[in-house]
Amino acid sequence: MILSVTDIITPETLATCRAQLEAADWVDGKASAGHQGALVKNNEQLPAEHPVAVEVGNVLLQALSQNPMFMSAALPLNILPPMFNRYAGGQTFGTHVDGSIRTIPGTGQRLRTDLSCTFFFSEPDEYDGGELIIEDTYGSKSVKLPAGQMVLYPSTSLHRVTPVTRGTRLCSFFWLQSMIRSDQQRSTLFDLDVAIQRFGKEMATHPSVVQLTGVYHNLLRQWAEM
Repeated sequence: MILSVTDIITPETLATCRAQLEAADWVDGKASAGHQGALVKNNEQLPAEHPVAVEVGNVLLQALSQNPMFMSAALPLNILPPMFNRYAGGQTFGTHVDGSIRTIPGTGQRLRTDLSCTFFFSEPDEYDGGELIIEDTYGSKSVKLPAGQMVLYPSTSLHRVTPVTRGTRLCSFFWLQSMIRSDQQRSTLFDLDVAIQRFGKEMATHPSVVQLTGVYHNLLRQWAEM
């Protein structure tokens, strides 16, 4: 499932975060890439421990914890602290797959990367190129979202960022481990939850809504890994 998530932070918060990021000191993005990724990665990145990365990352995580669409689609168990990158002057990131296991900084705790997230700080008309190309079962999908929106997609997907030939593409990226390992099961639960909430707005106490809610939680109970 590839999903765009909206209404994450307010325009005012977005502007504040972007100003902080633009004033920060950036380094070569290869520093955080694995062996395969370093061969095709050409961008700039904020060090994970940079105060701005920590502060803006916390803003995003707090906002996402209150975003119903994100919580329903991701069913997160653990989330890595958001990281930040920027592309300009022809920079690009060739086709790669994200590492399957990552360590949560400062904890030694390992996390399985089930879902990858890219949050956009730049508007699409501010730069040329920079599309996130995600390859899935149905072919390639090109993603270039408005500032303030985020795409959520399976970390198993091959993906790339096309060269940015004008302007600057500024984004956050991070990974999470879901309570539901299977993308298919996660998609089923998301579709069921969306349907329940849609019907629940008009007839929350209807026996069928209550029954469907029970089905949702029983499937979650059966499939979840804690």
